[in-house]
Order: sequence, then C-alpha cells, then structure tokens
Amino acid sequence: MKGKQLLILIAALLVLGGAGLYLRRQDDAKLTGSRVGMGQKVLGEFDINSVAGFRIRAGSNQLNVVREGDAWVVRERANYPASFANLADFLRKLDDLKVTRPLEVGPSRLAALDLVAPDQGNGVQLELLAADGKALRSLLLGKSHSRAGAEDNSQAGGGGMANGRYLMVGGDIKTAAVVSDPLNNVETRPEEWLDKEFFKVELPRRVELIRPEATNSFVLSRTNEFSEWQLADAKPEEKVEASKTSLFGSVLSAPTFTDVRVNPDVAALGLDKPALAKITTTSGFSYEIKVGKVQANDEYPIQLSVSAELQKERVPGKDEKPEDKEKLDKEFKDKLAKLEQKLKAEQGYAKWTYIVSKWTIEPILKNRSDLFADKKAEGAGPGDGGVPPGFNIPGLNLPGAGGLPNLK
Repeated sequence: MKGKQLLILIAALLVLGGAGLYLRRQDDAKLTGSRVGMGQKVLGEFDINSVAGFRIRAGSNQLNVVREGDAWVVRERANYPASFANLADFLRKLDDLKVTRPLEVGPSRLAALDLVAPDQGNGVQLELLAADGKALRSLLLGKSHSRAGAEDNSQAGGGGMANGRYLMVGGDIKTAAVVSDPLNNVETRPEEWLDKEFFKVELPRRVELIRPEATNSFVLSRTNEFSEWQLADAKPEEKVEASKTSLFGSVLSAPTFTDVRVNPDVAALGLDKPALAKITTTSGFSYEIKVGKVQANDEYPIQLSVSAELQKERVPGKDEKPEDKEKLDKEFKDKLAKLEQKLKAEQGYAKWTYIVSKWTIEPILKNRSDLFADKKAEGAGPGDGGVPPGFNIPGLNLPGAGGLPNLK
C-alpha cells in the first residue's frame, strides 16, 4: 500500500471514530435520571384485587385471560376456564415484583434490550385490565437478564442462566429497570393458562373398546376391583394374560390434556370414525370416549360424554343396629353428594374437543390381540435365556449357579 493511500485510510478511520464518539456523547446527553429505586415495587401503590384480566402481546400474537362473573376464562380458547391457581400465583408475583437495579439508558439503547413495543420490535407487552377492559398498569418486558450480568437472548444462545428481566412501566424510559424474576410465563400460549382439571375414571368394572376394525374390538369385565378381568366371547385359543389386562383397573384414572381444539374439523381429526371406549364403574358412572387420528407430537384428539345411574337410597344392613343408622345414613348422603358434584363437573367437559398425549390414552389404543400371552417359539433358541446352540463354554458359571464366570 502506498504511503498516500495509507494516510487517506488513517484519516478516514479518525473521522469515523470521531463521528461515533460524537453520536455516543449525544446519546449520553439524552440520558435521564431513573425515577425508580432499588427495592421499589414495580407496580407501585396498587390493589392487585382490582385486576379483572390481563393481556399479553408479542409480535402479532395476543393472549387475553379475563374474569367472567365468578370465573376466569381464556378468550383465545373460546372462554375455556383458566387455572385459578396459576392466575393467583402470577398476580401475587407481579404484586411483589421489585426493582433490583434501576437503569439509565438513552433511547438508542432500548432496542438492544428489546424494550420496544411488540408492533415495532421484540418487546412483550403485559397489560393488567380493569373490569371495563381499560389498562390499570402496562409493563413492557425486554430481554432476560443473566447471572453474568448481561442480557440473555436464549434464542440466540444467550449468556448464562436468566435471573431477571429488563422492563419499563407504561413506556416511560425513566422506569427502565432490571427485576429479579425472568417472568418466563409471560407469553402468548393460551394452553399454558387452561384449567387442566379433568375427568377421572374410578374403579372401572366393564371396558368395551370398539375399533374401526371389528377384529380389534373387545369387552373386558370384572366382578369387583380385586378380581381379574374376563374377556367376553373369548375363543378357545384366546388366553388372556392377567399382566396385560391389569392396566385396565386404572384406565383413565388420572388423565390430563395439553390443549383444547376450538371449532374442530371432526373429519380431519378422525373423530367421524373414531375408536370408542365405553367404560362403566362400580359407582354407576358411564363414560364414552371417542379417540381420533394421531396428531403432531404423538397426541390424539378426544371427545367425551358422561352419565351416571346413582343409588339414591341406602339399603340397611341385615344386622344393622339402630344406633349405627344415623352415622351410616350421613356417610351415604355425603358420598352421594360428592358423586353428584363429580357428575355435574364431568358432564361439563362434553362440549369440548381435547388434545391428549399418547401416554394418557394408550390403554384405549389396545387391540384385542394385545391382551394375550406372547407366543414363544418351540424349543430353546437365542433370546430364551439359555446358551445359543453351537456355543459350549467350559467352566462357565451361569447366573444363579453359584458364582461369577470362570474366565481361566
């Protein structure tokens, strides 16, 4: 490089450096003193009980969880009930949220911290709403703050475990601060806010599975919770294995779901030609569960209906003493009241289409052939626990024969 060119290059670098320094000083001149202090409540003086809903916006996505009468619902899931426990924890967390470090930043720095409105950048807007839908408080959430002290953009690799988050209150740059909670659940995922309480099958006594292929259908029944399941219309060669039918004793005893499908396309989900489970319990409950085609992530759509024939009157015991009658009558009435409450709650699930995991619904996906003992090949062979033909290992002590293999 010629000397003249080198001088020109150096001059250009000095000009660019000077311009950068000038712009930096201009930006620093715009810095305004923070008006929040360490340990100060982010929401300030605020009655958290006045909140009647919240809205989260991120990009073009939006989530609305609001109070309807005495219930909280998720708007984006056709007003499906929201989890009150999750809501209560969330609102308490916001009420207790405190500033761990006030920030003094210029406007040009906000984008780097994602403290930009969702329609303009990567910020997340959280609004706490009054009963009339107006915002009581508005928080703009930016990047997570890592333990290393730098912002953590997890999608880009990040810098350590997040221990806080950048935010501003009401879009006011003077409220920019770091808080001690990363607020990871502030996202536009409606399924995360649904009440996951679900129906529960208790002590089934008869299970009928009707598959689209008739040869895969079957009926199992038992006389009580301690007896073995019996296969209806079993053929002479069909030997049911108790270890394979025992799982029906707890079928759908603790199911859960991942999401609900709004305005479901029944044909696309396979619910027009479903596998159907009919389950009756010792207490008189009857469940009909339709299972559609497998979806993404090995999940299945299901629809549910529930009915019950409950015993309304107690039959006194043969040798029942008069002094026991009042106690036993009360116990019966209390149990009946709980069963009626359970029936009412579970019948409310009938109007929804649920998405459940394969693990939840797996027993209903069984075929008739899955109930029988595995057929074993005649004679000894590889995999039957013995030594494969053609192998003769002198001095080998097999497990259970009194020691470790003799390798000498």
